[in-house]
Amino acid sequence: MSSVITLVNLGRVPYADALALQHALVDARKRGECADTLLLLEHPPVFTLGRNARDEHILASREFLNELGIEIHRVERGGDVTYHGPGQLVGYPILDLRNFRMDVGWYVRSLEQVLIETLRGFGLNAQRAGLNANGKRDSKLVGVWVDNPTNDALERRKHPQAKIAQIGARIESWITYHGFALNVNPQMEHFQLIVPCGIPDKPVTSLTRALGRAIEMDEARARVAAAFAQVFDSDWRPAAPDVIANFETIFHGKAHAENRKSDSPSRLHRANAQ
Repeated sequence: MSSVITLVNLGRVPYADALALQHALVDARKRGECADTLLLLEHPPVFTLGRNARDEHILASREFLNELGIEIHRVERGGDVTYHGPGQLVGYPILDLRNFRMDVGWYVRSLEQVLIETLRGFGLNAQRAGLNANGKRDSKLVGVWVDNPTNDALERRKHPQAKIAQIGARIESWITYHGFALNVNPQMEHFQLIVPCGIPDKPVTSLTRALGRAIEMDEARARVAAAFAQVFDSDWRPAAPDVIANFETIFHGKAHAENRKSDSPSRLHRANAQ
């Protein structure tokens, strides 16, 4: 029988508010007080650093980033540094993996597959990267890649693939949060201010660049939601208007969730990928 997931489409949400919301939903999911949920949203410009991130992978000064309006947040997900901003679709699944499969590797691969199916639906050659002859993954290459759309033939021979989607997850007591980011049409110049995902020699791209045409965010949201339901064998339950209103309350009234204590290390299951 298919699982039922609540789909919550939000607009542009400040990163700190979205993180507080995730923490509140994770706590509620642990107590059985809310359903499995997928948040789809955008952020104002922000760099986030995962547990394994190095400060020097942010290449610009704090003063310059302040002038550009780019925030910096260090968070508990796996991986290195990444960028979020307008034009990038971010997905935060709050799932109890006991309803699906209690396997961290399976979960990360499933998030990748959601994005692969989405991008293939647009006609792109989307795939994973970093598999060696033994089938092992380079954790820095976790995410989704497409054919490099550059017009520079030399660059294309040197870097035949470009990263179009990032994954950085965390799992506590088999409850997931953080998630994935798909570059639809963000300000790509902001990626030049970091070493994306800690990889200094790999290009990044966007759906708009790869297709050579603009894509509406609503279309990207719909395609991601459809692929998510397919990969996770789930049906959608749209969030009721009062649920969205409650989330607004969480944004403004539960910021203390940022400082909550984590479970003991023995109960944490981390997906250290980005």
